[in-house]
Amino acid sequence: MAVNDLPIVGDSFKLGFRLQRYWDTPMASAFFFGELGAGLFFVSLLLESNRGMLAGLLITGLLKTYFHLSHMGVPQKSWRAILRPDRSWISRGLIGIVCFMGFGGLHLLEVWGLIPGFGGLLKLLAGAAALVVMTYQGFAMSHSTAISLWNSGLIPVSSLAYSATAGVMVLLAAAPESAQLMVPAALILHLCVAVILLSLLHAARHGSPGARKSVELLTRTLYAKWFFVLVCGAGVLLPVLLLWFAGSVPLATMIAATGTLAGYYTFRLLIFKAGVFEPIMSFRP
Repeated sequence: MAVNDLPIVGDSFKLGFRLQRYWDTPMASAFFFGELGAGLFFVSLLLESNRGMLAGLLITGLLKTYFHLSHMGVPQKSWRAILRPDRSWISRGLIGIVCFMGFGGLHLLEVWGLIPGFGGLLKLLAGAAALVVMTYQGFAMSHSTAISLWNSGLIPVSSLAYSATAGVMVLLAAAPESAQLMVPAALILHLCVAVILLSLLHAARHGSPGARKSVELLTRTLYAKWFFVLVCGAGVLLPVLLLWFAGSVPLATMIAATGTLAGYYTFRLLIFKAGVFEPIMSFRP
C-alpha cells in the first residue's frame, strides 16, 4: 500500500496518518491573541496611536496569557519555559513577551509624560519586541520536523503577515478617519496573505506525504468548507472587495475588519487541526 493511500487513524496500532492534538483550540486562541495584540501595538506605534498601543498590550498580556495557562497542565510551573532560550523558540518568545509588555508599557508612560523621556530608545525596543511576538510562534511551529505542514519557512512569514494585517484592520475600524492612509496598506497586506496561503498550499502539495494529507484535509475533505468560506472568503476576498469599493465607509471597514479577524482565527485553528504525523512505515507492492 502506498503512503498516500493510507487512512487517518486514531490512537491505535493501525498503520496510517495521525492527527496532532497536542496543540488545539486553547493554543490557537493564544497564538491568535498574541499576534493580534502585538500587530495592533506595532501598527499603532508607527502611527502614534496611544489607544491602539494600550489595546495591543492588553490583548497580548491578558488574553494570550489566559489561553496559554488554560492549555497547561501545571500552570504554576510555566515560568520554567523561559530557561532555554538557546534551544527553544518558546523560551525566546516568552522573553520577547516580557520585553514587549515591559518596554511597551514604559513607552506609553513616556508618551503620557509620566516618566522622563529616553530619546526614542523605549520606542525602538518596544517595536523590536513586538516584532518578536508577531513572529516567534511561527518559528516555533516551523521548527517541528514531525509535522510536515508546519515545517516550512512560510509559517513565520504567515504569522507576521496576518499579525500586521489584523493590526491595520482593527485600527482602521476604530479610526475610520485614517482610511486614506490605511486602506492602501490594508489592501496590500491582504494580497500578501493571499499569496502566502497559496504558496503554503503549493509547497505542501508538492512536499512529503504528511504535507499532502494536510492539504487534502484543508482543501478537499474534512476542513475544506471552513478553509474556503472563512479563511479565503471572509478573511481575504470580502475585505479586499469592501476596502476597494467602499474603503472610506465606516460600516464597510468594520465588516471588513470582522471578516479579517474571522479568517485569521480560523487559519490559526485549522493549521493546528490539519497537522498530521506521518506513518512510521509503509508497504509498497
